[in-house]
Amino acid sequence: MFDEADLLPLSGLSHFLFCERRWALIHVERLWQENQFTAEGRVMHEKVDEGGTGLREGVRIARGLPLRSLRLGLIGRADVVEFPPPPEPPFPVEYKRGKPKPDESDEVQLCAQALCLEEMLGVTLPRGALFYGLPRRRTAVEFTPQLRSIVEQAAARIHELVRSGTTPPGRYEKKCRGCSLFDLCMPHAVRKDRSVAEWLEESRRAASLDDS
Repeated sequence: MFDEADLLPLSGLSHFLFCERRWALIHVERLWQENQFTAEGRVMHEKVDEGGTGLREGVRIARGLPLRSLRLGLIGRADVVEFPPPPEPPFPVEYKRGKPKPDESDEVQLCAQALCLEEMLGVTLPRGALFYGLPRRRTAVEFTPQLRSIVEQAAARIHELVRSGTTPPGRYEKKCRGCSLFDLCMPHAVRKDRSVAEWLEESRRAASLDDS
């Protein structure tokens, strides 16, 4: 069990699943740089996270609900949790800009919210949903044993990185260009299979694209 002072942001799990180095730059080295995508996501969550409750067709809707898990060492907020009449369990809904991702980072973040709710309320949550801004519809997520295991392993790993103060080395991949921390991370500068001339040429091309 973790102490309150040692809890880490639940929202960081999606950063961690996207890239361990990105997570460490934000949560270990305290670096941040916003781009269009992070700004749009922030605005979307600001609208949802205003908090409060409501009632729709007999279902109580809680927005911006505080969450924590002393077992996993996580703290955060749920965008929306729907509380239908018993015996139906609570149903968390996470809002995301854009469209579903090819990895499981969003599903892991939602499942982490569910594990927090289970610990707080003493119930079992079988499923939740992700609402994406681009298709504007829900995607159902089953909280399978495999997904729960990924959450537990990720939570353990981020606490390990914080304790050691470690930032994993960069590794350039196609997804790096869409990362808001690309210029701070400089993954293209740490590739061992690339010459200095190649790195300088890529930097020149990137600068030309940014100026166009």
